[in-house]
This record gives sequence, C-alpha cells and structure tokens, in this order.
Amino acid sequence: MAQAKKGDTITINYTGTLEDGTVFDSTIEGTDCDDDECCDDDCSDDECGCGHESGPLTFVLGQAILFPQIDDEIVGMSPGEKKKIRIAAADAFGEYDKEEVFTVPRADLPEDLVPEVGDELVLSNEDDEDIGVTVLETTEETVTFDANHPLAGEDLTFEVELVSIQ
Repeated sequence: MAQAKKGDTITINYTGTLEDGTVFDSTIEGTDCDDDECCDDDCSDDECGCGHESGPLTFVLGQAILFPQIDDEIVGMSPGEKKKIRIAAADAFGEYDKEEVFTVPRADLPEDLVPEVGDELVLSNEDDEDIGVTVLETTEETVTFDANHPLAGEDLTFEVELVSIQ
C-alpha cells in the first residue's frame, strides 16, 4: 500500500481539540455540534466546529499548511490510517504573554467604535501595522485588549486521517 511522502498531494480529514475536549477546528461537518441551529446553512459560530467550510483538506505534504509537526507525522501513513498528534502550546501559537494585554483610553479610539467584551477587532499600531485583538474589558474611560492569538497557551491535539494520496 502507498505511503505518504513529502511532495505528495494528499487529502486528510482532521479534528483539532483543546485539552478539555473543545473542538477549535475540523474538516468534518457537524463535529461537536450540540445545538440544532449550529450545523445549518446559517451557522456562523466558529467555536462549534462547523461555522466554516468543511470537507477534507487537500494540500502538498511538506508545505506546513497546518503545522510542520503534522506534516512530519503524516509521512509514512497509508490511506485510511489515523493518528493523534499533540502539539505543545510553545510549538503551536506560543505561550500566553501577559505583555500582549493593554488598555487604551476611549478618547484614543474612533468615536464610532463601541467595543463589547469578546469582540475581535483589528487595530493599527504606531507603525501602521495591523494587529488582531480581543476585547477583554470595557469601562466608561478605557478598553482593555488582548493581542495574543486566541489559542495562545493552549496545547493542541489533532486527530488526523489520511484519506488519499493523489
């Protein structure tokens, strides 16, 4: 039976979970959906594992489309084979950095911006670079933002199935 090697075009299915079992990404439609509305055409909840395109992922092995560790683990697999791959936080999105949390006076924000806790926004810094942030706290005078990746500090587990080698 054929075994995957770097440079092959492959197709996989995967489900990515956190240590507590929360699904953060999946190619399998309906993964971890426990709400009747979650997996219909109107679903926009990325947390449920179905609020995005689903279906197998096809890519060239070795291009690190997900993480290089996943590519390395797929090498040598045969179609139909499954593997569980764990990636430590430091090797995924990094450790959570408290230095990435900052507070801005509301007077420094655009007047039409009405941030709410949990909002994900893109702000520009002094160098005109865009940074993604999540709103952590709002008061009448300030807004506190977190510029860490939402999965920073999280160990990730991927359950991967090699569907085919083209």
